[in-house]
Amino acid sequence: MNTRQLFLSHVAQTSPAPIGIEMVRAGGIHMWDVNDKQYIDLISGFSVCNIGHSHPAVVAAIKQQVDQYMHLIVYGEFIQSPQVQYAKLLTDNLPPSLNCVYFTNSGAEATEGAMKLAKRATGRTNIIACNRAYHGSTQGALSIMGDEYWRNAFRPLLPGILHLNFNSDELIDAIDQHTACVIVETVQAESGINKPINDWLKRLREKCTAEGALLVFDEIQAGFGRTGSLWAFQQYDVVPDVLLLGKALGGGMPLGAFIADYKLMNLLTANPVLGHITTFGGHPVSCAAGMAALKVLLQADWIRSVKDKEALFLSLLQHEKIKAVRTAGLWMAVEFESFEVCKAVIDGCIEDGIITDWFLFAPNCLRVAPPLLITAEEIQQVCNIILKNIYKIS
Repeated sequence: MNTRQLFLSHVAQTSPAPIGIEMVRAGGIHMWDVNDKQYIDLISGFSVCNIGHSHPAVVAAIKQQVDQYMHLIVYGEFIQSPQVQYAKLLTDNLPPSLNCVYFTNSGAEATEGAMKLAKRATGRTNIIACNRAYHGSTQGALSIMGDEYWRNAFRPLLPGILHLNFNSDELIDAIDQHTACVIVETVQAESGINKPINDWLKRLREKCTAEGALLVFDEIQAGFGRTGSLWAFQQYDVVPDVLLLGKALGGGMPLGAFIADYKLMNLLTANPVLGHITTFGGHPVSCAAGMAALKVLLQADWIRSVKDKEALFLSLLQHEKIKAVRTAGLWMAVEFESFEVCKAVIDGCIEDGIITDWFLFAPNCLRVAPPLLITAEEIQQVCNIILKNIYKIS
């Protein structure tokens, strides 16, 4: 059996039709398959590879840490420099109230931790989340996922969850003395790039504060420069009580985190002891990789160039078949009239050497989220290929 047959036979499948390309190496914005065909990664491994694939600084940090030690003991017992130093670097680049980091294995686990923290801090159980929101696939995170198609097969899920529309007054009005927390993506991802409008986030912050509910921002995809600032919430002048991070946090390695004030986070240390625990969360190799990646991002000018690159994409992606292009920096949803049209364009792009996909709750939208280092010339190349495949079905 070849590798593809082994993949289909022995690796658990998440869909009936995986992309199924056998990749053998990657660097920068490119990946290469077993036949040495080159692809441009237009989705950054779903916003993991914001600084590109296999950056030399990240690879060097991984090798250095592997030579020192890997796993030692469950998270939180030994003092491990990669965790400590990365937590310090993160909090140095966050508002003062976000000063304590709990590292996890993934963004979904960060969501789970934040939900527990909110219940512990408030003594309440009700959680408000958004329709068409995605926060992970574990059972707690699934309970707040904003789409019944994915929830229904796995019920019963957590009680006390209320789903309302992003940007709605109804959601703000629903926050009351029974609400433990409100969990929202600063920019909704899987609904096809849905940004907050007007002062909605500020009003959400004010209502949570007035009712004693925690405000949790999910920046698992939106963080690390994707929207044109290091954190998306910086653009809205609102600070959450808890911040969820993942994806690009590990620089290509598995890592998540929820971040809050020390006094708040300290509630997980007693009554019960080990109120939240993980074996591999904050793995030292992942933390070393993530810290190296963040240092690269902070030292480069890629974030400052995001808005110019966003504008270039918008100027080039013009066609009558494109119904809309919604953007939040280098994060875009190119909308077509149907999933069938979108899928045909995606398939053509993959054939022509561009890796892209659609959105969970917006399958008629093509995903554009390249590594932040993509150049103007590469943007022109990408857009030409997208337009070529739109013309093919016109």
